Amino acid sequence: MEKIEDILQKRILVLDGAMGTMLQRYKFEEEDFRGERFKDWEYPLKGNNDLLSLTQPQAIADIHRKYFEAGADIVETNTFSGTTIAMADYHMEDLVYELNFESARIAKEVANEFTAKEPHKPRFVAGSIGPTNKTASMSPDVNDPGFRAISFDELREAYKQQVEALLDGGSDLLLVETIFDTLNAKAALFAIEEVKDERNIDVPIMVSGTITDASGRTLSGQTAEAFLISVSHIPILSVGFNCALGAKQLVPHLEVISAKSDFATSAHPNAGLPNAFGEYDETPEQMASQIKEYLEKGLVNIVGGCCGTTPEHIKAIVELTKQYSPRKLKPTHETHV
Repeated sequence: MEKIEDILQKRILVLDGAMGTMLQRYKFEEEDFRGERFKDWEYPLKGNNDLLSLTQPQAIADIHRKYFEAGADIVETNTFSGTTIAMADYHMEDLVYELNFESARIAKEVANEFTAKEPHKPRFVAGSIGPTNKTASMSPDVNDPGFRAISFDELREAYKQQVEALLDGGSDLLLVETIFDTLNAKAALFAIEEVKDERNIDVPIMVSGTITDASGRTLSGQTAEAFLISVSHIPILSVGFNCALGAKQLVPHLEVISAKSDFATSAHPNAGLPNAFGEYDETPEQMASQIKEYLEKGLVNIVGGCCGTTPEHIKAIVELTKQYSPRKLKPTHETHV
């Protein structure tokens, strides 16, 4: 199969849309999350989307299939909260390896199905690594600014377990995404490098931060450029932004990293900004018309959708990307081995 690094030289790759948005269509209730296996679990499980890879695997496979049918090149595993840190909310820390392994396996099975049908357009699986629900840079206690709810080493260990399972399950690349605290991301990247060394493998890494407000900074206070500099020592495939903002609001931040980075640039914004009910109203056509600016300015190599985006949004983006060349990359860069 052609390597993703080589394909990026030739065309813009499209990432899938929102897993959570698609799962909402199923209207799963508590018993659906539990399935037969967890029917007697003593804690509420509704809302644990990662668990659905075990209890509703067909739904997860179908969502991946819909995104590939829409033309996506890469789908993300259903593992955004797949660490012991996040799973502690459901007392499911012991299931972390299985959750990640199964999620990757399901996605890879569907990807292989599409690659076999269209060998000229290989499909890839990105192991999704979310930020966890704790931050290593800031105190959750206003009365004790020096307090930290988690340490770098605790994060590194949790991420390492997730990374090993994602790779064992068949992930082609790893996506450290929705980064609001770069120290958390550094723990994830450190863990990935550890696993690469131990297994003597190379795996492409995508890094995607999130700008949380109009000031143009991440939650832990970094500008786009500072974020880029913070992660540039790692051999990564791409760097970019996702979530928090709509496509239009991301443009200035993408301009900064696109101008200053040798890495591929990625963007998977929300379908606009949420309305008063927390829902996303931007249509596929509206979103595509905004993403067109990325393509006209030559800012991106990988583009997709985050909150509120569906296969319809991805299809509109796929059609658009066919008309444009990717942002120029240096073929000799050390990350493109």
